[in-house]
Amino acid sequence: MLVLSRQRGETIIIGDDIEITIIDVRGNSVRLGITAPTHVAVHRKEVYEAIKREKEAAAAEQRKSSN
Repeated sequence: MLVLSRQRGETIIIGDDIEITIIDVRGNSVRLGITAPTHVAVHRKEVYEAIKREKEAAAAEQRKSSN
């Protein structure tokens, strides 16, 4: 894991086309602005994991119904 220190208004670049900007810092909370191409999905980890579980459940149901 790469760990970087950034201040409000500073940006991190990932690859050629993803930018993460520190918008605000308040206590233990950091607000990030993310600029990415439309073909790149950007989710909070817990949302991503929920989507992944739903897709896996749907695929399992599809396999079950096709047998």
